[in-house]
Amino acid sequence: MTLLLDPQQRSARPAWHVFFSHTLRYVLAPLLFVSSGFFTANFIVSGHYTWPRTSRVFVLTLTLLILAYEFIYKDRTIQSNTPDRAFNGVLYSCMIPYALGVLMMLGLAKL
Repeated sequence: MTLLLDPQQRSARPAWHVFFSHTLRYVLAPLLFVSSGFFTANFIVSGHYTWPRTSRVFVLTLTLLILAYEFIYKDRTIQSNTPDRAFNGVLYSCMIPYALGVLMMLGLAKL
């Protein structure tokens, strides 16, 4: 269920909510996705596929998907009312940092 607010309600959001959503989108989510991309690439490159490591990567992936949907995509949908802008928010806050984390790990693996 997606809740879309009209413009009067959107501007009535408390200041702490705006601060929290900006902090999550611009600081916390990119840091989490960079480190998670690094960890996942490390798991794949290492070749040590044990059950505990596999389950950690699986749970990490599910957690990242939930974070991207609940806190980035939904928040951007409420703010902009267009799915394209919401997808761009997920792209810039989640997908690109994750890819950078993977590339950092692959770059270190080459050394």
